[in-house]
Amino acid sequence: MYLRKAQYHETDQMGFIHHSNYIKWMEEARVAFMDQIGMGYAEVEKAGVVSPVTAVSVEYKRPVRFSEEVGIQVSVLSYSGVRLELEYQFWLMPERELCTTAVSKHCFLKEGKIVSLKKQLPELDQILSSVR
Repeated sequence: MYLRKAQYHETDQMGFIHHSNYIKWMEEARVAFMDQIGMGYAEVEKAGVVSPVTAVSVEYKRPVRFSEEVGIQVSVLSYSGVRLELEYQFWLMPERELCTTAVSKHCFLKEGKIVSLKKQLPELDQILSSVR
């Protein structure tokens, strides 16, 4: 689980974390998730593969306020070798109250063309296939 403390500059006029920051937090948690499973984004990109976001959806259940700590759990919803769908659960800590859920969809590109990780990065393919 990726832990993050809400910062003052991330709040809106109502004192809540602005909705746009959740996308940034998802990216931070996704990068940490990749590190945790044993193949970080830096290593993937060093191999010439990038993983752009193709879709994202977020459902806000309870606002997060300045200085609250949020734990973000990332899990693989689906993986085909070419496409990856990740789920995010945002928990207010330490109570573990679910405050936000989200999904991001990704593909894998090398030199601007969609590629299969089975061929390009078989080690990552095996990891993502096993963490579902």
